[in-house]
Amino acid sequence: MIAGGLFVMNRKYFNKLGKYDTMMDIWGGENLEISFRVWQCGGQLEIIPCSRVGHVFRKQHPYSFPGGSGNVFARNTRRAAEVWMDEYKKYYYATVPVARNVPMGSIRERMEVRRHLKCHSFKWYLENVYPELKVPSGGRTGAFRQGRQCLDTLGGGEGFHIGLFACHGAGGNQEWTVNDDHIAHGRYCLSIDNSSAGSPVLLRSCRGDESQKWAWSSQQVKHQYHNLCLDSDRGAIVAQPCQKEHYSQQWQLVS
Repeated sequence: MIAGGLFVMNRKYFNKLGKYDTMMDIWGGENLEISFRVWQCGGQLEIIPCSRVGHVFRKQHPYSFPGGSGNVFARNTRRAAEVWMDEYKKYYYATVPVARNVPMGSIRERMEVRRHLKCHSFKWYLENVYPELKVPSGGRTGAFRQGRQCLDTLGGGEGFHIGLFACHGAGGNQEWTVNDDHIAHGRYCLSIDNSSAGSPVLLRSCRGDESQKWAWSSQQVKHQYHNLCLDSDRGAIVAQPCQKEHYSQQWQLVS
């Protein structure tokens, strides 16, 4: 992937490749689209270590974002997903569900560009360009809701304590994939470091060991090896002995 405003490309190649998607608004998402297009249509992206590129930021935009910057980003990324991601676009919509309701315009011309250039599938891209990317296994995707708040990564990564945040319905940090024996957010899984009551629930790289064996059943998120359930104890997410009648252990999975 490249940054949209920081790349160099031969003009003839840029034109041959189909230029920019002129149906995208302002900016945002064009870097994803052109990156997919370069790789899937026979090109390569290279990072040149000794290059020097500057970016001049303005104090304010001399233009406006129709419907807001979030709306523009959803429109643009939706166009990229629909044209280039094939059956894998379902993961985009799982992460950005609001995009389904954002008009994206016609993509007929961009699909013709892909056909004319005889571009590879997105499956080929995943297998040959980015094999390190772990594609979510089959499972239900959604947000764990408790009243007006949802289970949230709070932007954290390895070893980070998860928490609660106001439900926003936009996926992102509140998007979880529920499989038969684990609950994941991207490459991280819900984990506990010990089986003591009150143990904090953390994000750990998915490795499939005992500490990550969770299942969602009857509105509870239960650890499969211990009688512990996900509990929003005063806003902190911990593992407590399962008690179904406790509101702090009741979770709705909202797709």
